[in-house]
Amino acid sequence: MTVEVRPASEFEDVRALLGPKSPQANVCWCLSYRVPSKLNRELRGPARGEYVAGLLHSGTPLGVLAYDDGEPVGWAAVAPRADTSFARNRKIPHVDDLPVWSLWCVRVRPGHRGKGLSHALIAGAVRYARAQGAPAVEAYPLDNGDARVDLTMAYPGLRRNFERAGFTHAADTTSVLSGHPRVLMRLDLR
Repeated sequence: MTVEVRPASEFEDVRALLGPKSPQANVCWCLSYRVPSKLNRELRGPARGEYVAGLLHSGTPLGVLAYDDGEPVGWAAVAPRADTSFARNRKIPHVDDLPVWSLWCVRVRPGHRGKGLSHALIAGAVRYARAQGAPAVEAYPLDNGDARVDLTMAYPGLRRNFERAGFTHAADTTSVLSGHPRVLMRLDLR
C-alpha cells in the first residue's frame, strides 16, 4: 500500500468519497458544518455536489484526500473555523481568539479501513493547514473511551487518534454524537 495525502483538488475524487450512489440522494457532501443551516437544508440532490464543485473551483479550502496507488480512499475536511458553522456553534466553545482551522470529518472508504488511513488523513490535514498559515488546528472528536462507535457516526474522529497525532484536550463541549461526548482537541502550529 502506497498512501499519499494531498489537498482536495479533483472534483471526481471528492465525489468518490463524499458523493451518493444515486445523484438524487441528499447525502452530506461534508457541507453540514461548512454552510449555514438554511442553505444546507435548501441544497437538495445534485445541487449539493454542484455546490461542492463550485467551492473547489473557487479555491476554497475543502480538505485533503488520501490516495492508495492513485485511488481516492480517504477524506478529511479542514478549513478556517471562521468559514464554518463552528464559528457560531454554541455547543463547541471558542478557546481564544486565535484564527484556528477546524478538522471536523475523517472518512475512510469501506475496504480500506484498519490500515492507518485515518492517522495519515489527520497528519495530511495538519500539513495542509500549516502550509496555508494556520496557527493551530482544532478537532471535535468523540470521547468514546473503549466503547464501540458506529462507523457512520465516527466521522468527527476519535479522541485517541487525535492524541496520537499530538493534539491535546483544550476544552469540553456540550455536543454529544451517537451517545458519546465530543471534546475540543487542539494542535498548536506556532
